[in-house]
Amino acid sequence: MKWNKQFDYPTSTRALIDGKRHYDVGTQEKLPSVTTILQATQSDEKKAILAKWRRNVGENKAEFIKNDAAERGTIMHRIIEGYLLDQRHADLSDQGQLAGVMANKIIESGIRGHLDEIWGSEITVYYPGLYAGATDCVGVYDGQPAIIDFKQSNKPKRKEWIEDYFVQLAAYAMAHNYVYDTKIQSGIILMCTKDKLFQKFEIKDKEFQRFSWEWLRRVDLFKNV
Repeated sequence: MKWNKQFDYPTSTRALIDGKRHYDVGTQEKLPSVTTILQATQSDEKKAILAKWRRNVGENKAEFIKNDAAERGTIMHRIIEGYLLDQRHADLSDQGQLAGVMANKIIESGIRGHLDEIWGSEITVYYPGLYAGATDCVGVYDGQPAIIDFKQSNKPKRKEWIEDYFVQLAAYAMAHNYVYDTKIQSGIILMCTKDKLFQKFEIKDKEFQRFSWEWLRRVDLFKNV
């Protein structure tokens, strides 16, 4: 695994506009984030499933579960980023220790021996005039240029349950390809559950193109929301 800092990634600031996250990437325009667009264009079916879950567990518990997972994910990401930058991070809280185990599972099972080259870690990418976002890692994975994201989960996932993750990867790749004239056609999700189960999901080639078209459809929907 080596660093290849061949691209000049922009610095960015985040702001809320009408409660929705936007990025300022120095282009005199605030671009909606990828996650903002995905959330605003969720299908009615997915919204209904989420609403039913919140009713079943109760609003207070639902908020606790969401915030607990977000905190664990933030710590896990910080530890993995530290590994990529050769800067060790540790968190001795109960939450931090669990996140550390999960991060190490992703490092051992999904990064070492697979991530050949790093172009950037925790970088902002943007498509001028349309959107922006922050991806966990971009580089060469198993010999192919790829967008790589690290995810935590409370429970194991099936591929068909996390299609928005793949749409997200396609959005980042499309922005990177446009601005830097790359040809990324692969997206990798490296995931670990709080029970320490590692999962890897990959999209490429025709499947990657399918999610790219879905992303364009969602951007078009967002313009009319």
